[in-house]
Amino acid sequence: MRVFGVSWKLMRATLHAVRGFWTIKTVFPKLEQAAREARVHAWAGEMLRIVGIELVVNGTPPAAGPVLLVANHISWLDILVIHASRHCRFVSKSDVKDWPFVSTLAHGADTLYIERASRRDAHRVVLQMAVRLRAGDVLAVFPEGTTGDGITLKPFHANLIQAAIEASVPVQPVALKFIDRASGATSFAPSYVDDETLIGSISRTLTARGLKAVVTFGEPQESQGQTRRAWAQALREDIERLRQV
Repeated sequence: MRVFGVSWKLMRATLHAVRGFWTIKTVFPKLEQAAREARVHAWAGEMLRIVGIELVVNGTPPAAGPVLLVANHISWLDILVIHASRHCRFVSKSDVKDWPFVSTLAHGADTLYIERASRRDAHRVVLQMAVRLRAGDVLAVFPEGTTGDGITLKPFHANLIQAAIEASVPVQPVALKFIDRASGATSFAPSYVDDETLIGSISRTLTARGLKAVVTFGEPQESQGQTRRAWAQALREDIERLRQV
């Protein structure tokens, strides 16, 4: 019976993803930006419901931009969870552009891409981010640069924080965690770190019972003359505190 339930979840999730793909290809070109954002937000929330993940949002998501969201990174689910909490434009590694199907979904969410190994490309993306922030966008980055174990935060890279300084806009820290609803303990079901495979992570996520995604928005803050490195460290400390909520 359990196998049937997991198969049903997977089938519904696949159909929902295909509908999203079709909507981006056929409907999005006819919609205004606000309508596209609303569609992405609703689609992400429905996907979480389909796979049985309860979403809990603490704090106050930004009502509008410009603002840069800075979050810790645990899983491939993080982008979906944040989109379900508040639509934003993510800065993602350029590899995503080459992923079949996923690239279309990322494009539909107006993702910006970066070659993480290239300092020159990081500079280009910072300038592009600053332009979008000045235009009033809500952008989001994962300054750890890769997924962590959900227990300990990795060091925060400061490069992309520079965009908020360049555009003179606030940064809002966002803490993510996945927990078991029954015990309140950290859930490692969505983990995607080190040698873990995406297939394995998806399988654990679909079979997990009582999985809860908790998103905690801190208060937006200005740079107040801090260097990007000092601000990145302060944001890391803020997110560590918010994760305890």
